[in-house]
Amino acid sequence: MKKIFVILIVLLTAVSLSADPIQLGNFPLGQWLDANYNAVWDFTSGNIRILSTNGKVLYDFSEKTIQDFQITLEGTQICISFYCPEAGRAYKFLKSPIESDVNMYINRRGLPEYSVTMKKW
Repeated sequence: MKKIFVILIVLLTAVSLSADPIQLGNFPLGQWLDANYNAVWDFTSGNIRILSTNGKVLYDFSEKTIQDFQITLEGTQICISFYCPEAGRAYKFLKSPIESDVNMYINRRGLPEYSVTMKKW
């Protein structure tokens, strides 16, 4: 019984250490449309979600494991990047402080990089 308890504690600790919180910092909050998939990316202060254009939640990153979450500057653009093991994808979002568009790049294992310029929704 003690072995099971110790293994459970180790597993829970490993999971909590591998999951990063979503804190968007200076990245603008709001919604942007990925017209290729008719999906709306919703950025709030503590979460990122993918919605249908009628508002239905298609994917909620708060319910997933987020790894390597970073907010950086690339030139004058604010960059958010992270990896989601459940989706098997690495995401990168670039937002210029003077333009309303967000550029999104998704690295998918075994597939070409997906990129799109999303318009404010």
